[in-house]
Amino acid sequence: MRLAVAATPEVALPTLHWLQTSEHDLVRVISQPDKPSGRGQELHASPVSQWAIANSIDLVRPANVEEIDAAIADVDLLITIGYGRILPSATISIPKFGCINLHFSLLPKYRGAAPVQRAIEAGETQSGVTVFALDPGMDTGPIYTSITTPIDPTMRSFELLDKLSHVGVDALKQALVAIEKGTRPTPQTGLSSLAAKISRDEAQLNWSSPAHSLVNKIRAFYPQPQAWTVFRGQPLKISSARVSDVVPDLQPGELRVVESDCVIGALDKAIVLERVTPAGKKEMSALDWSRGARFEDAERCG
Repeated sequence: MRLAVAATPEVALPTLHWLQTSEHDLVRVISQPDKPSGRGQELHASPVSQWAIANSIDLVRPANVEEIDAAIADVDLLITIGYGRILPSATISIPKFGCINLHFSLLPKYRGAAPVQRAIEAGETQSGVTVFALDPGMDTGPIYTSITTPIDPTMRSFELLDKLSHVGVDALKQALVAIEKGTRPTPQTGLSSLAAKISRDEAQLNWSSPAHSLVNKIRAFYPQPQAWTVFRGQPLKISSARVSDVVPDLQPGELRVVESDCVIGALDKAIVLERVTPAGKKEMSALDWSRGARFEDAERCG
């Protein structure tokens, strides 16, 4: 088949690598226009755009739907992976076999922009990849295939995303075989849920919550937007943590060094802070940070 891929993030790269060497013809890559970033607000190409340029694949960065339509007029199938916009019905119907999406959850659970983060936040023990036919809704189309994979209890969102990006290659292989055979996708069934984008305010930790819930948030929100709290009036980002085996008598948010661990109180148990980023500084071990901070008695984060 003649294929085009509409994608933006790095998680699409394993699929692109495979397609380039497969029996299919990857004729075009579509990605978001270059966007300003960093202190200088210089324009930077998306990871997918950079890959297409490096591999001499025809690259289109459409500014509107009309340009997308023109870019897929000569392909049999469009594959989308985190492209960043919902395609209208008229666009979906242009390729011979329509459009399919590679989504990093077991649909219909966790539809939306942050399925991996929301799954970890909820304490899920398994996730997966779903390949489905696009329709005008938000991740609501019928399913060609899905593959389930376990979530390690210490895994953070970027680690699970990387794992799923490779699982997605196998899911796509199965879906393309089904499409070529004329197999019709199956409508989604079961309870659905929405995986909304995570705001910075939402990533602020409430230490009056259960310890496992807080650790899940820290895992889920790393590296973006990153869980944080307030220490001495300044934001303190937390990169990794675990629930403590020891249960010292700590109030929610209260800090203490216990043996070789920097711990903080939660609703039910203590949490060991492993890696933190103080305001204006680089990421460091929480124990090193605590030595420099020299906590006062019963001092708290809030």
